[in-house]
Amino acid sequence: MTQPTSDQEVSAPLAEQTDAVKREVAIEAERGLQLRGELTLPRGARGRGVVAFAHGSGSSRLSPRNRQVARALNQAGFATLLLDLLTASEEVDRRNVFDIALLAQRLVAATHWLHRQPETAQLALGYFGASTGSAAALIAAAELRAGVCAVVSRGGRPDLARERLAEVVAPVLLIVGGADEAVLELNREAQRRLRCESELVVVPGATHLFEEPGALDRVAEQAIDWFTRHLSAGAPMAEAGEVSPVPGDSASH
Repeated sequence: MTQPTSDQEVSAPLAEQTDAVKREVAIEAERGLQLRGELTLPRGARGRGVVAFAHGSGSSRLSPRNRQVARALNQAGFATLLLDLLTASEEVDRRNVFDIALLAQRLVAATHWLHRQPETAQLALGYFGASTGSAAALIAAAELRAGVCAVVSRGGRPDLARERLAEVVAPVLLIVGGADEAVLELNREAQRRLRCESELVVVPGATHLFEEPGALDRVAEQAIDWFTRHLSAGAPMAEAGEVSPVPGDSASH
């Protein structure tokens, strides 16, 4: 049985990265509420962009899976913002985890914060959402429209943003595990509602948390490719609704 990746395994190398600066930040949300975050700025980020993470299902900026993907993005030259969309007291109430409108509102607040920071104000911005955080990322993208250049969803619940999907203009990449059959079908249905450029990538054999050996590496590779294409000027546009299985996936979607 595959063991989950630990926080220690995925977070320690961040501080040791060459030419990268990491700092803890506090972002003001509604009614003066402070959200805790971690901003990492590698050398060369100005040419790559910044990716804000929207965690889901009650996980925080310490989510080991998202930290692993963030580290890969940092190594590829992207700045990242890992963010707690809920306070510690709010996380106790599971209803808040599914308050997608609240999560999206706070992601929008974090985006405005990024636009005010000297280090990130001029960077193209993308979102990386996981689980319910994917729905929040899509709603925030619908709100900000041209202010968001790309969205990547990992094992996401884009169906929870159902009423706003047609308003998203940023290119959307949906990554789902091949063994996560129920969520895969929800993603297929959500993709049919999108009017922007979109692709659905299936990682063969992966379950919902992508704990299988190499599964998160595949997620990171796909995310880096997507953000490289769409956070850079003159990026090529794919056909809307295209489905792209990764190598090794024998199914046709």
